[in-house]
Amino acid sequence: MSEIPDRVPTPCPSCSPDLETVHEVLTEGGGTLTVRCSECSHVHKIQPEREREVTLDVVVSQGGESFTANVTTPEDETVEVGDEFILETEEVLSTVRVTSVELDGQKRREEASVEDIETVWTREVDNVAVNVTVHPQDGSRDDSRSITVHVPGDYEFEVGEVEQFGDDEFEIDAFVVRSDAADYDRDRYEMEGDSILAKDAKRIYAYDQQTSAWSAW
Repeated sequence: MSEIPDRVPTPCPSCSPDLETVHEVLTEGGGTLTVRCSECSHVHKIQPEREREVTLDVVVSQGGESFTANVTTPEDETVEVGDEFILETEEVLSTVRVTSVELDGQKRREEASVEDIETVWTREVDNVAVNVTVHPQDGSRDDSRSITVHVPGDYEFEVGEVEQFGDDEFEIDAFVVRSDAADYDRDRYEMEGDSILAKDAKRIYAYDQQTSAWSAW
């Protein structure tokens, strides 16, 4: 159900029964609003218009697992890949990002009206797992290894910065952007000072800061 505003346009039975004037909302109850006309101060009750709402099925990817929930939204809304919203259920309260919109017949779209949507696919972005490919300092790629770091979604990685997670210490060389991330003008960044939020990072590339090479793993 939509929130009731402080002021609403509605006809006034005292001074303008055929035209809408601005009314101040005094109270709400019993499905009606008590309002006061800003033109003549007449107080009367009105039946407020309510937005029709649609319930959507939402699949959430979270820590390598997934679960299904429901959200309610006004029927005139649209959902687009990259949109973020707070999902609240009995089990979880988290921010999620839309990764895909599914219509009838398993058709996928980048954007669609909620009336046409069968399922909204999302992933949690409050806390995320970021894949990092770590190369030896000598530049050899044969001994590169992959690690996963767990950080808040708004944690920032920057090319040229040194990061340490547990026993791993590495200098960031480049990063690849997720397809559902907005506000980036290309897929890969590798200039010193380029930065990305963890929730937007598909993969980080870095150089080890502890050894020059590894023996066979």
